[in-house]
Parts: sequence; C-alpha cells; structure tokens
Amino acid sequence: MHKFITVSIFAVALTLPAAAQDAAVPAPGAIARFIDANGQSVGAVTLTQAITGVHVSGALTGMSPGDHGLHFHETGSCDGATAFESAGGHFNPTDHQHGLDNPDGPHAGDLPNVTAAADGTTPVELDTNLLSLIEGQPGYVFDADGTALVIHAGPDDYKTDPAGNSGDRVACAVIEAAPDA
Repeated sequence: MHKFITVSIFAVALTLPAAAQDAAVPAPGAIARFIDANGQSVGAVTLTQAITGVHVSGALTGMSPGDHGLHFHETGSCDGATAFESAGGHFNPTDHQHGLDNPDGPHAGDLPNVTAAADGTTPVELDTNLLSLIEGQPGYVFDADGTALVIHAGPDDYKTDPAGNSGDRVACAVIEAAPDA
C-alpha cells in the first residue's frame, strides 16, 4: 500500500507543473473566416493566445499576386456592400500612429504584410504582441463591437498614417471566439 501511495503522489507531482502552466497562461482561441466583396469565402485563420501575444495562422485564396496589407480593424463587421468600410479604422485602443516602422506607432492592429503566390494562395503565419484574446488585457479583441481582420489590395508601407497606403479592402473576416475557447 505504501508503494502505491508514494508512486501516486510522485505521478501527481509530475503533472502539477503542466497544470500550473495551463492555469497561468490560458490559451483561448478564435477563428476569422474571410469573405470577398461578393460574400464568397476566401479562407480563414485561427488566432491562438500565447504567452507573448497572439499567433495568427491560416491561408487565403483568390488574392492578386504580391504583398498585401493585413490589419485588425476596430469593428467586427464585414459588409461587402460598403467595401468593408463597416469594419471601421485600424484597431487602435492605445491611440498611436499607424505603422510598424513609425516612431509614433504602431496601432495595435498593425501587422506585417502577407504575400500571395502567383496562384493567389496567401499563407498567413505571424505573431503579434499588441493584441490579446484574454479579457482585461491590453489589446483585447472581443470588446463590445468586436474586431475584424482586413486584407488590402496593396502592401502596407509600415509608416503612413492612417493605413500605410495599402489600398482598397479586398477581404474581411469577423473575429469569433472558437467554439472550444
């Protein structure tokens, strides 16, 4: 009996660090399903909370080849009839200037450009430490009116306010909490 209790206590002790780590860093997730201006599906990304911010991963299709600006926008609305202007401006709860290279920036919604291949496929694999999926943390994306991700027609120049001269909005996705989050 003593050996069984000792082994059981040892097994529980080994699992405690993992459980403590999970409790210390919740990992909620989200999904963003992109549509084009005609309301057609053009891909999706998942958002995963990490210790250092949010990891964004997925792919789009049907984009014109080359670089495209990708930004979080302040309103979770993707109305193609308004050319996605319904998504509002860039997500900017800290009231900074636009641009990853702007000394007075960036917006919390500023992200690196994504690149579409010749066939229009656009892989998205990036991290941002300016956002959070955890309520109460700076850059929380699930505020009262939600948040959207928008793909622009051209590349972001990383410095010009308010949107980096990235052109028209060509695809949009409302960020939704993942069903298991």
